[in-house]
Amino acid sequence: MSIGDVAGGVAAAGAGVLAYSLIEARSYATRERDITCIRGAGASLRLLHISDLHLSPWDRDRIAWTRRLASLKPDLVVATGDFMAHQRSVSLVHEALEPLLHLPGLFVTGSNDYFAPRFKNPFAYLGGIDKRRHGTSLPTAELVEMLGAGGWHNLNNQSATLQAGSLIIDARGTDDAHINRDDYASVAGPFDPAAGLHLAVTHAPYRRVVAAMVDDRADVILAGHTHGGQVTIPFYGALTTNCDLPTRQAKGVSRITSDSGASSPLHVSAGVGTSPIFPVRLGCRPEAALLTLH
Repeated sequence: MSIGDVAGGVAAAGAGVLAYSLIEARSYATRERDITCIRGAGASLRLLHISDLHLSPWDRDRIAWTRRLASLKPDLVVATGDFMAHQRSVSLVHEALEPLLHLPGLFVTGSNDYFAPRFKNPFAYLGGIDKRRHGTSLPTAELVEMLGAGGWHNLNNQSATLQAGSLIIDARGTDDAHINRDDYASVAGPFDPAAGLHLAVTHAPYRRVVAAMVDDRADVILAGHTHGGQVTIPFYGALTTNCDLPTRQAKGVSRITSDSGASSPLHVSAGVGTSPIFPVRLGCRPEAALLTLH
């Protein structure tokens, strides 16, 4: 076998992997997970966790799939940011979420709700935390107004009390720690002991944020941002979380432990979309999660 044959084989294999990763990025999945975290015996809550839609005008399949999530009939919807990827994204986000907006809902924003993606080496994402300069500004205020008008509660460095199903929920959250917009101190402190669920929400699960939520005894913490690593390696897993969370916690349910020794369950969504700059997934399908909290 000649060097040319080997090179041709490697090139063909690489092209095949790239083609598959582009297909996988559009192979949406709904994950169902159970978490024991509710105060009081017998209560349960169906919570739909959506994250990282990254919607652009050409994402018609993603919009249609997101709309169909309403058929899951959740009690509560929590969206953990990065809804947008384009100047015209707000109307697309409304179209995608419109069947869900009549339900009780909570949301925070991510960096891509403030700034559009800008071209850069797509593989830089795999090298660790990427905080290079931002793209053009996006219509964040319009997005927040639209979601609030739909009835969802804005948890960007804010708290809210609401009822979903049979539960009273004391919820709090932060804006995106990835661009240093988090201010957990503004909502820190004891949760309402009368509430059936103490819920904490953020976009990027940096330890300074999630550990503070743990120390305040959050029953469960929800986050996005990581895309589940977006590219995973067999027998190794995610290459990065794009924050300081360990790669073993890039997606799914795990426990986060603070320096005080307290711990809480953490659910990190692998996300529905990708940045248009790096529109691939490998070994990490896009997802929404239906969490049954007990």
